[in-house]
Amino acid sequence: MLTSVAVGRRLAQRAIAWQAVAIAVTALASLAKGADWALAAGLGGAAIALGGWLSSVIALGGGVNPSTGALARLLAGVALKWVVVVAVLLLGVGMAGLSPVPMLAGVIVALFAQLLAMSRPLARH
Repeated sequence: MLTSVAVGRRLAQRAIAWQAVAIAVTALASLAKGADWALAAGLGGAAIALGGWLSSVIALGGGVNPSTGALARLLAGVALKWVVVVAVLLLGVGMAGLSPVPMLAGVIVALFAQLLAMSRPLARH
């Protein structure tokens, strides 16, 4: 029998895999507008994937604890995810001079891939 923590880890791994494929497809499609657009789309999507991975490590890393500890880890994970995403987007646009449009496209595609991955039921083994 799987615990909710194990199911959460498997779901997070599947979401990151789906995001990686979606980000790669988006970056390849953005090559039509140039390498800068492809880099920006990849960076935007990678920010979501990295933030999601960090969030899952924090939220699911403490094992089974009382509800207050689990909720605190969940909130800390989500907060860290969005801090990472905003920081990467600001660095990409501000310091690297990348276009914000493909970066946001990468973010949207990665979030949509996460939504799709998490909406599918996990196979039980």
